[in-house]
Amino acid sequence: MKLAVPDLISNSYFPAVAAVELGFFKEEGLDVSLELVFPVDRAYRAMRDGQIDFVGGSAHSALAAFPEWQGAKLLCAQAQGMYWFLVMRADLGARRGDLGIVRGRSIGAAPWVEMGLRRLLTEAGIDLQRDSVRIAPVPGASGPGVINFGLTAAKALEDGLIDGFWANGMGTEVAVRRGAGTVVLDVRRGDGPKPCFDYTMSTLATTDRLIGQSPDVVAAAVRALVKTQAVLKGDVNRAAEVGRRLFPPQEAALIAELIRRDLPYYDPSISPSFVARMNRFARGIGILQGEIPYEKVVATQFAGLWKG
Repeated sequence: MKLAVPDLISNSYFPAVAAVELGFFKEEGLDVSLELVFPVDRAYRAMRDGQIDFVGGSAHSALAAFPEWQGAKLLCAQAQGMYWFLVMRADLGARRGDLGIVRGRSIGAAPWVEMGLRRLLTEAGIDLQRDSVRIAPVPGASGPGVINFGLTAAKALEDGLIDGFWANGMGTEVAVRRGAGTVVLDVRRGDGPKPCFDYTMSTLATTDRLIGQSPDVVAAAVRALVKTQAVLKGDVNRAAEVGRRLFPPQEAALIAELIRRDLPYYDPSISPSFVARMNRFARGIGILQGEIPYEKVVATQFAGLWKG
């Protein structure tokens, strides 16, 4: 079986990556290989087309391949809350929470990831056209050899190709440590308009087809992910073990600390209130039309497994 993530050298989808690398899928009787499929909408389309069995990605992005939530379900959360950071060039003198810094600036963001930033800025009173805010893909962040959007964004920021980026915690940490960037927004930890925390989250998803054909397999996948979260909470140094296998040395040395910061958000549950807020966000940006009930978005038959 295949599990796709849209970013590899990252903390964003680390529970799914670690579930493969630390053998927890195997413990549940599943032979699961890890695939990097970027951007996230392409990963969901690959799942729709039967090339991928599970996607560990941003929840709202499932709508790229499954309009109106037809044909896919969220199984559990990898972590709670929208998990991207807004980082601006250090020489701009940006302050934490000062969204006015984006006026007249170019900001790099991946497809479908950028939707969260656009909506956030709009809710904060920034008019993207009037205020000349340009949000676009990062130069060089697609094509062969790119295994992490955030690291590519950090390099583009350092090289002066963009004024800021909206990306993962690894790219953020690298940019800050190099002195190239300043964190303006960390949504998980309270920055930005209040609704933005629940625009999306990192989840594990699969198709209605697989749920119908092999519910035992899907249940095993959920158990593997929940077990991985529990193990990382018990010993965050297991994250470094995964980093040494998959990441370059600099990023391998950072991953345990990034995961330690994320542990308070390692809760596999997906609440009805989250789904309602996410769907409100999706309607607001035009990727969803209807009022979709919770049971059409979340595979509730596996909710009992969230408790471990």
